[in-house]
Amino acid sequence: MSFPASRRRRLLQFLALSPLFAACGNKTRLVALPAGSAVLAFGDSVTYGTGAGPGEDWPTLLAAATGWRVVNAGVPGDTADAGKARIRELLEAHKPALVIVEIGGNDFLRRRPAAVVKEDVRSIVRQSKVAGVQVVLVAVPELSLLGALTRRPDDAALYAEVGRDEQVPVIADVFSEILGKPELCADQIHPNAAGYRKMAEGIAAALRRFGLLR
Repeated sequence: MSFPASRRRRLLQFLALSPLFAACGNKTRLVALPAGSAVLAFGDSVTYGTGAGPGEDWPTLLAAATGWRVVNAGVPGDTADAGKARIRELLEAHKPALVIVEIGGNDFLRRRPAAVVKEDVRSIVRQSKVAGVQVVLVAVPELSLLGALTRRPDDAALYAEVGRDEQVPVIADVFSEILGKPELCADQIHPNAAGYRKMAEGIAAALRRFGLLR
């Protein structure tokens, strides 16, 4: 049996994305964003760009690579607890088509229980979804003595759990792998300029796999 070329193309795209959606528990349809779309990069100092110079942060680099209007809403020192109180105002002000959430590292530094941080991240995701905005989570490394000694940090499990529960895709391992390479880091918790380039590339590659970027 033969199919029209357009139908074959749609079928192949679906089959390529199906394993990813199954892994993330994401049953919602993701809509590709054209150039000029408003995107909110929401997070802490790693989103802000601490450790690199002006214009070297990953939101700025992502904007250059995609043609999207990426708003850098990173606040150094911000926590998921504080973030859940400021996300709504940003959604109303910028009306983004997509929110990329990278937050939680400062909560881990303050030794807040993972279960509590998980619910704060969930609140940020849910507020964004209620506003009709597509959401992607960037997994943040979990603090551990072994990870610090071996320079092989692992993503905190809560991001995959929230992604599965809330049916949103998660960008896994990108941030952790950068922190595992001293040449890509300004310090133990922040990338340097080269690290932010790698982070932007990794995020863009994941967004392409998710179908948000073509």
